[in-house]
Amino acid sequence: MKFLNEPTTDLTYADVFLVPSRSEAMSRTEVDISADDGTGSTIPLVSANMTAVTGRRMVETMARRGGLGVLPQDVPLEVIRQVAQWVKSCHPVLETPLKVSPQDTVLDVLHLLDKRSHDAVCVVDEDMRPAGIVHAEDGVGRDRFSSVGSVMRMPQVRFTTAELGLEADDDGAALAEGLRQAFLAMDAAAVEYAPVTTSEGVLAGVLTPRGALRSTLFTPHVDASGRLALAAAVGINGDVAAKAEALLDAEVDVLVVDTAHGHQRRMLDALAAVREVVDVRGAAVPVVAGNVVTADGVRDLISAGADIVKVGVGPGAMCTTRMMTAVGRPQFSAVLDCAAAARELGGRIWADGGVRHPRDIALALAAGASQVMVGSWFAGTYESPGDLVAEADGRRYKESYGMASSRAVQNRTAGEDAFSRARKGLFEEGISTSKMYLDPEQPGVEDLLDSITSGVRSSMTYAGAGDLAAFRERAVAGVQSAAGYEEGKPVPTTW
Repeated sequence: MKFLNEPTTDLTYADVFLVPSRSEAMSRTEVDISADDGTGSTIPLVSANMTAVTGRRMVETMARRGGLGVLPQDVPLEVIRQVAQWVKSCHPVLETPLKVSPQDTVLDVLHLLDKRSHDAVCVVDEDMRPAGIVHAEDGVGRDRFSSVGSVMRMPQVRFTTAELGLEADDDGAALAEGLRQAFLAMDAAAVEYAPVTTSEGVLAGVLTPRGALRSTLFTPHVDASGRLALAAAVGINGDVAAKAEALLDAEVDVLVVDTAHGHQRRMLDALAAVREVVDVRGAAVPVVAGNVVTADGVRDLISAGADIVKVGVGPGAMCTTRMMTAVGRPQFSAVLDCAAAARELGGRIWADGGVRHPRDIALALAAGASQVMVGSWFAGTYESPGDLVAEADGRRYKESYGMASSRAVQNRTAGEDAFSRARKGLFEEGISTSKMYLDPEQPGVEDLLDSITSGVRSSMTYAGAGDLAAFRERAVAGVQSAAGYEEGKPVPTTW
């Protein structure tokens, strides 16, 4: 990255802009936004290891669209094993259907609908063959305990995996054409949901028009066996090596050694233990560690065994660290400084936190990050954990909270005695509850991924960069005033 006007102080994303450079004509779809950090991600986005952000639905959806979800360190090992097994069983292209039997009730359907963004449930028989579908409107005016069989409808359009090109062994041309034809068929029939079966008639997944389009633009993030990939976090306390062993046994693809203050002796010891486990096993599993905000922190973590260093202290929406302690660093400068130090040692960094618009993610990547970790921005989506709650005016939201807040600390210390929990409660930081409203225009995380990757791709074409390495090299940034930042915002439709 080059600067038009050299900064004299540390900067955050709102302080910076990118200028266009001379470039060859290129389409946004020709730009390669795959991460170059060994994780295998085909889009440079990671969902944060926050309890209110990443669960099994988020992990699955992120991987299907090329990203990576990190399960929090507070999740019990047995749950991580179950989630990993489930995610690995999900189809890498088809969406995972919500399923009920004809004997279930309308109430059962209503409880499931908010778990996915496709607003429908597939009805299956005991042999897992589609028997019908139920949309949200099918339950309107019906007794909540009516059977599903009495309200379901037959799908107007259905496909087989062979018709979609999913069974073809070629370069993907058959799949692209199959998805195109599926989109056209659903568009012609004006349907938003279609079951997909194997050649034996067993439900393999579901397809929506938007899902068909996305599967021609996004490449799934899969492991060596073609199954969806996932990551899991390890704290720095307890038997870190044993937990790393257990996560490898569960076939986790990326390990994240995580603590708020990553530049400390306990982190270095924990990281070295995890590195030894991975090396002894001969596992091709990248190790991520953080968080830090200085070049020295990056160097120490890479020396201790990190392949990737997580950068960011205090920029998150749920974080009060800077206001409580004055500790942290403006995120853009932290990313720029740390990325340069990591590259000198053959490592990479993830920019963690502080992103609120697609422009922020483009800036983080231009500054040198191989991927950007997103937390609260993803919390108010269908795929995040937790239940949707409706306010009196009909607006729906999910609750989010910081991982150092009282709520998170109480969950993490549930097995300790009251005295120990009370002592630790004196040192809480972070917001314990916040309403993350579902955006009616972008209610699913896939909608956000569409917007973010579109912005990043466009930013790269303005710089004339065909991949992230070229983006880092060619990007030209400038420092702007607060008025300059305001000037770039769209004008309200009403004055």
